[in-house]
Amino acid sequence: MDLTLESPVFSNYGEIPSLYTCEGEDIAPPLRWRGVPEGAKSLVLIVDDPDAPDPEAPKMTWVHWVLFNIPVEADGLPEGAASKDLPEGTSEGLNDWKRRGYGGPCPPIGRHRYFHKLYALDSRLEGLNRPDKAQVEAAMEGHVIAEAELIGTYQKQGK
Repeated sequence: MDLTLESPVFSNYGEIPSLYTCEGEDIAPPLRWRGVPEGAKSLVLIVDDPDAPDPEAPKMTWVHWVLFNIPVEADGLPEGAASKDLPEGTSEGLNDWKRRGYGGPCPPIGRHRYFHKLYALDSRLEGLNRPDKAQVEAAMEGHVIAEAELIGTYQKQGK
């Protein structure tokens, strides 16, 4: 079975409900996965928006959430997952607000895509202290044995 990632609150390329955005409660959506390959030692989850600031003229990828060393026994994250709700052993990296934790969609203009990327690694990531996405990706290099992706979209009301 291939590694898969899904959410019960939005489908692939579906709209992320406003509850999970800056216009709602800005909490993490629930996520579920299956098909973690044998030999995997940890999982990484990165959520980012490649359409910032404007999908018609993107200039950067905005990082919303970075989790690493998620135990392979975990099969998802609950709605509103905060530090206390993460599977034991999970580490948090920094998002582009320079803080740990989830920061929901809040696009200034247009409909943006939010890539939820799950990676299965053949190792744990050691020696990282408050890493950002680039540092986690550099540490992952050569260790990814499977990956899955779920893309949600969001546009602010009236924008």
